[in-house]
Amino acid sequence: MSALFEPYTLRSLTIPNRVWMPPMCQYSAAPEGAEAGAPRDWHFAHYAARAAGGTGLIIVEATAVSAEGRISPYDLGIWNDTQAAAFRRITDFLKSQDTVPAIQLAHAGRKASTDRPWKGGAPVGADQYGWQPVAPSAVSFDERHPVPTELTVERIGEIVTQFADAARRSLDAGFEIAEIHGAHGYLIGEFLSPHSNKRTDAYGGSHENRTRFALEVVDAVRAVWPEDKPLFFRISATDWLEEAGWTADDTVRFATELKEHGVDLLDVSTGGNAAGVRIPVEPGYQVPFAARVKAETELPVAAVGLITDIEQAEKIIANGEADAVLLGRELLRDPSWARRAGRELGAEVHVPDQYHRSV
Repeated sequence: MSALFEPYTLRSLTIPNRVWMPPMCQYSAAPEGAEAGAPRDWHFAHYAARAAGGTGLIIVEATAVSAEGRISPYDLGIWNDTQAAAFRRITDFLKSQDTVPAIQLAHAGRKASTDRPWKGGAPVGADQYGWQPVAPSAVSFDERHPVPTELTVERIGEIVTQFADAARRSLDAGFEIAEIHGAHGYLIGEFLSPHSNKRTDAYGGSHENRTRFALEVVDAVRAVWPEDKPLFFRISATDWLEEAGWTADDTVRFATELKEHGVDLLDVSTGGNAAGVRIPVEPGYQVPFAARVKAETELPVAAVGLITDIEQAEKIIANGEADAVLLGRELLRDPSWARRAGRELGAEVHVPDQYHRSV
């Protein structure tokens, strides 16, 4: 039997296979008005196609816990009930296709208030629906980003509550898994790394202090997320800096702490917190980071990063390097990648009745 198509169980939830879709922002929500941040027809069609294609788990793109937590004004959000209700159409359809719906809860921190990537991705001002970003420290991401407002301890507590409220709405919206976004240089990752966290209070300095905010968010979300449903955490395993950054050693240590706080799986990516770093991009270049966490801790992991080939994905699971693979660009190119891989590996994959003539 194909390892890639073995079902996978976390808590009481069984995911039909190990071909998963990572969160990938579509920048296609309304920027203002009553429908701001709510999913639209594009989002439904986008996620529905991958579910019909046999993907076992779909993690909906970074969904902001507050308006100021969006990466761009066009991001999804779940800070109000209108947004939560709009997701139900998507989660219902995914479940009808035997796909598990998950959602990534996020706050962009100092990398917030930017334009859509195909418009250049530069920071935007109030005349383009923008706002003033916030961060653990008043340190900009790069020379074109504004200096963010340093968060007070009181405001940190409010954001923790926003994550919990967003998780509660996500449950109402029909999601089966919540993922906390701690990667790619967004707010939680900014707190984790000494490169971006220059605080001298209880939220900065030592490993214990820099991880405090992340663990407070995990605890707050886990408190409202049902005991029988899994909780994921996405992390950048390294800043790719030679010094004064978050490292693979930090990730292994933190993985054990996350498990103790109720996280069920670590979604392992890298980078995004330091501008201008050189990353050795090649097929599967991030898999060794996931494999190390899996080998040195008891926390399950998912691997991501230029995983495109069917045989490559099968070997990652069969060799025990990860418990699942997350296919990003490949699923954008081929929504039915999972069904095609299943045929090649001789595995059974869900096929919609309307598509049986294609089997």
